[in-house]
Amino acid sequence: MPDELGYAGPEHLEPAYVAAYDRKQKYDPSADIEELARRGLDDSSTLLDMGCGTGTFALAVAPRCARVIAVDVSPAMVAHVAAAAEARGLANVEVIQGGFLTHHHEGPPVDFVFTRNALHHLPDFWKAIALGRLAAVMKRGAWLWLRDLLYAFEPSEVAIVMDGWFAAAADDPLEGYTREDLATHVRTEFSTFTWLLEPMLAHAGFRAMDAEVDRRRTYARYACVKL
Repeated sequence: MPDELGYAGPEHLEPAYVAAYDRKQKYDPSADIEELARRGLDDSSTLLDMGCGTGTFALAVAPRCARVIAVDVSPAMVAHVAAAAEARGLANVEVIQGGFLTHHHEGPPVDFVFTRNALHHLPDFWKAIALGRLAAVMKRGAWLWLRDLLYAFEPSEVAIVMDGWFAAAADDPLEGYTREDLATHVRTEFSTFTWLLEPMLAHAGFRAMDAEVDRRRTYARYACVKL
């Protein structure tokens, strides 16, 4: 297995970057939580948040679950989530340093897996293995909620899609992702075309029940059931 820290992006390992991460992300988890509640999330559920980052989702969903397992490869992210969970008195949140390829689940199979903006750090070979490992720790009928930077277009459309994506980038790197941030992502990270990811999901044992693609066609959400 590769060293997943080497794929994480060096900025995610820096405490100063982690401290400013939520401001840059501007992520509100409430809509995702309500969608999962519609699919059966309740106070008996176990949820695995893989690539939990600063724990925005894990900490928000914890009051609705029996058990939340928050996993991230970055020691700085893990320390941040653990401190926040303790400060909020969330005893049902377990914070673990690990990744898609290295985390070893303990306990019964989980009811939900949530992963946001994390799978794109792995090349496709390792993505396929990661999805299989996620499926292996899930109950039959469990839900995978996948959000990520993905490419929902044809290779022939790269220039026009990238021009539109970059044109909407933030000017201030503290307030959002700049053109250079996006260009670095395209050059050095591993977002997958949706028409390649969808067969990977099926091969790992998931059925995609619905999907949403943003208007720029560079971000998607999949709701998948473990078969």
